[in-house]
Amino acid sequence: MTERKVRVRFAPSPTGALHIGGVRTALYNYLFARQHGGELVFRIEDTDSNRFVPGAEEYIIESFKWLGIKFDEGVSFGGEHGPYRQSERRDIYKKYVNQLLDNGKAYIAFDTPQELEAKRNEIQNFQYDAHTRMQMRNSLSLPADEVERLISEGNQYVVRFKIEPGVAVHVDDLIRGDVKIMSDILDDKVLYKSADELPTYHLANIVDDHLMEITHVIRGEEWLPSAPLHVLLYEAFGWKDTMPRFAHLPLLLKPEGKGKLSKRDGDRLGFPVFPLEWHDPKTGEVSSGYRESGYFPEAVINFLAFLGWNPGTEREMYSLDELVPLFDIGKCSKAGAKFDYKKGIWFNHEYILEKSNEEIAQCFAPFVLKHCPNETMERITAVTGMMKDRVNFVSEMWELCSFFFIAPEQYDEKTAKKRWKEDSAAQLTELIGVLEGIDDFSIENQEKVVEEWIAAKEYKLGNIMNAWRLCLVGEGKGPGMFDISAFLGKEETISRMKRAIQTLG
Repeated sequence: MTERKVRVRFAPSPTGALHIGGVRTALYNYLFARQHGGELVFRIEDTDSNRFVPGAEEYIIESFKWLGIKFDEGVSFGGEHGPYRQSERRDIYKKYVNQLLDNGKAYIAFDTPQELEAKRNEIQNFQYDAHTRMQMRNSLSLPADEVERLISEGNQYVVRFKIEPGVAVHVDDLIRGDVKIMSDILDDKVLYKSADELPTYHLANIVDDHLMEITHVIRGEEWLPSAPLHVLLYEAFGWKDTMPRFAHLPLLLKPEGKGKLSKRDGDRLGFPVFPLEWHDPKTGEVSSGYRESGYFPEAVINFLAFLGWNPGTEREMYSLDELVPLFDIGKCSKAGAKFDYKKGIWFNHEYILEKSNEEIAQCFAPFVLKHCPNETMERITAVTGMMKDRVNFVSEMWELCSFFFIAPEQYDEKTAKKRWKEDSAAQLTELIGVLEGIDDFSIENQEKVVEEWIAAKEYKLGNIMNAWRLCLVGEGKGPGMFDISAFLGKEETISRMKRAIQTLG
């Protein structure tokens, strides 16, 4: 058999915001496809029209655009295997439903919801399968003319897959190895509903994967229970030779406690679980996103890549392109991965340090220009260079750096009580005289002149510097004093000192 070109797919349902677990699934599909010179298909699984949410599809596409995960074909990308929305493929599915019925691999069932509920009450742990199907109203238990009459009279029906008991089903999983499940535990799943003339997920998924020539299905562990059914469907259609290989990724677990990561965990602990901010059109609720919270897409990619897999090296930061040759789907963990959101914050801090001052300054500029519309990029970049190592997010910088651009109008009471001594006013008045006599106001020259003056006067260096910082900053924070005064310049430095002396006395 000739080696097929690797083709994988990411197939979300447009039922709301894209969960961060879905983003990781798409990322692993992307890395796998690129590593094998293959293709990544973007498909929308929207057969459940009741759960469709307007704007969800556009949101998902925008999320991947921001993250830099590129698709080769699919919804909004084009390609030769379309249409890529399942709701636009109903005629295709009908053909395959009829094929299963004609081959005796499926049957028509007329049971009403009330009849099914009555049977559940009658039989504990009821399952619609080989042991119970003959007790129900379906094309296996009813005469053929009765079946025809019910259909012609417009009775609603479903098509169920006929699963034979006693079959050992083998799922070839790249992460978990050979997973063997007995068919007896499977029920006769509904594949099609006449009510909306649409297939269920199980049938649409198999038909699409086959027709779109998908070679590998990489998805979350929550889909593992449906894998044996999908294997049996491939066999029922006679597609065993083109069956994709599976890889079921480990679950993302809560940062603390047990169970699967949920939006509630994010709300409680203050981290996003969606890539972008989501405005729910039904409830009006707004949920935070990684982009709007100030994360760089590279930090999110790096963080997610290591949730359930790592390259086994000491290095922790990789670009998307660097991850491609390192990725090994077979080395993904079988156990769930704890969602260490603090590591995500750490990654963001590291990317702030790694990016140039100019790049971070571009992100910081809107915060500065909101307060100081005439500020120059040169000065914003200079402040960024001094302060970016102190923040995890660019949005935190203004609170930390505002004193560079706006003179303090009040002075922190606690700092003043501790740092403003009885002789501070007199000493700083003297310092004003020293600074006025300096022509070269560079960091190095100021430092030399001022420290020589302090030594000659036998003043305490700490007392002078702490009081001086209070004058220029308004509290006890910021980088080195000569960095601050050199940035402010002689005139602004002296102006701030005079105001502080007057205010603090």
